[in-house]
Amino acid sequence: MGRIKVNLTLDAEVAETARALGLNMSRLAEQAIAEATKAERNRLWRAETRAANAAYAEEVARDGLPLAAWRSF
Repeated sequence: MGRIKVNLTLDAEVAETARALGLNMSRLAEQAIAEATKAERNRLWRAETRAANAAYAEEVARDGLPLAAWRSF
């Protein structure tokens, strides 16, 4: 996938310090946004599947694991 330009507003002192240290702010911002996106996507998925996961956990607690009779370990 290609790259696009976006505008970000940063605290001046943070930007100056990063620049002085030779840090690539674009790459750092991209990594932070990617991590935040992944975390939010996971949070939303857990919220959306909470009821189904709880129902399955309840079923396993009540009936045991499916196919448990055929487990070899």
